[in-house]
Amino acid sequence: MSVGVILGSGLGWFADTLEDRVEKPYSDIPGWPVSTAKGHAGDVTKMGDMQVMADAAVAAHGGIDIVCANAGIFPQMKIEELSPEDWDFVVATNLKGTFLPIKACLPHLKKSDQGRVVITSSITGPVTGFPGWAHYGATKAGQLGFMRTACIELAKYGITVNAVLPGNVLTEGLIALGPDYERSMAASIPLKKLGTVEDIGYAALFLASKEAAYITGQTIIIDGGQILPESLDALTQA
Repeated sequence: MSVGVILGSGLGWFADTLEDRVEKPYSDIPGWPVSTAKGHAGDVTKMGDMQVMADAAVAAHGGIDIVCANAGIFPQMKIEELSPEDWDFVVATNLKGTFLPIKACLPHLKKSDQGRVVITSSITGPVTGFPGWAHYGATKAGQLGFMRTACIELAKYGITVNAVLPGNVLTEGLIALGPDYERSMAASIPLKKLGTVEDIGYAALFLASKEAAYITGQTIIIDGGQILPESLDALTQA
């Protein structure tokens, strides 16, 4: 059985505080392997926290085979409103928060015969733009720059590094943007619906699998075709 470390800013199944998130029973999550899953609270911007997290995973499970760098935030602020502190906070969480957990887990990934790193990037930044997310887009594009060098450096250990690029997915963060945003985004997608966390999870699961052993430095866009139309007219004429 492979051992995976999944980083995240928040999960919809969990309660309102970080402590509750790691203490609430995993039996509440449909299909979760209760006997093996463990939660750990930590700050992805602090190397010490990530080292403790990696050590806890190894102590509990004997090693680490997979790291999913999934922590991310996207407070919406246009450039004229964006302070240096706001910028630094998003960059620290999204970009530094990708690097540090991977670095902390790397000694254990090197010992695995199935070392996998899966980064959650986005279509925003690498492919598209949206007002209010210059800081977010910069970090998501930056993750892919990191990936393309990391996959070369880590290939000698048999570790693959890939990324998933979600479009608009029904998460707590997106729902908080309001029903008008949900409707406008769904209208811009050829499949006429927003994605689910399961849609993204299955793509990440494939990249973390043994079947993906010969794939590295690559991206998978999961967006229902959102980036394809030249304009909304293309959808109305389809």
